[in-house]
Amino acid sequence: MSKVLLSFKNIAFAYDANGKTVLNELSLDVEQNTITAILGPNGVGKTTLLYLALGWRLPQRGKVLLDGRPLELYSRRELGQWIGLVPQHEHISFDYSLLEYVLLGRAPYLKPLSMPSRHDEELAAEALEAVGMEGMMHRRVTALSGGERQLVLVARALAQQPRLLLMDEATSHLDLGNKLRLMEVVQNLTHQGITVVLTTHEPEVAASIASHLVLMRAGKVEHAGPIEEEFTGERLTVTYGVPVEVSEVSGRLIALWGHENMHRKGSRNAK
Repeated sequence: MSKVLLSFKNIAFAYDANGKTVLNELSLDVEQNTITAILGPNGVGKTTLLYLALGWRLPQRGKVLLDGRPLELYSRRELGQWIGLVPQHEHISFDYSLLEYVLLGRAPYLKPLSMPSRHDEELAAEALEAVGMEGMMHRRVTALSGGERQLVLVARALAQQPRLLLMDEATSHLDLGNKLRLMEVVQNLTHQGITVVLTTHEPEVAASIASHLVLMRAGKVEHAGPIEEEFTGERLTVTYGVPVEVSEVSGRLIALWGHENMHRKGSRNAK
């Protein structure tokens, strides 16, 4: 049996004490060295779940465990060395070069007021190479396109050398070429001992790179397990509330939505 790296135990969370509950009695285990994709409609708490894993938000009830240890027992420095984040958006206020910006990922390893070492710079350069931007390291981040900025966010997280990488809609601003590059990078991370949890609005992205799938609805986990068991038309239909058919094309699973797709042959709509 695989080791559980990240665990949510009976989580309840609301942003406002008098507001709507975002997560309600949610429990989930993420196994080590897996790629877990989280799918669900807007507002079900996918991003909130990542914030709880980072310790940026605290649940009203329940516990978050990292490597079997309650999250609140970790220092901020320890969490920075354990967990990396690729956010969906990030406002960049300063005119960093790409290398300078990616070097920010080394901050959890530096002593106060110390400067990055040659080793830190080498790791940052390797991270830029991994996302295909090695020839741009002296270019200004503010001059990049939205898709290029997203890849730099990934490089910064890779330079951090996390054991757990969280990705929030990381492919949403990428063209097809860069999306493919990013998916290849993510697939290679498990060979380096990195566990990945990603949220996405794109079922095909989940089907292409994830080993495990979590389906969320109404602040709860409806289904969780290996991708080949959970990525079915019936379960996606219930999750999204619209008709979804899952078919296999050239060895890849794709999700087709809309009434006209519900009677095609070769679909995977069984539970």
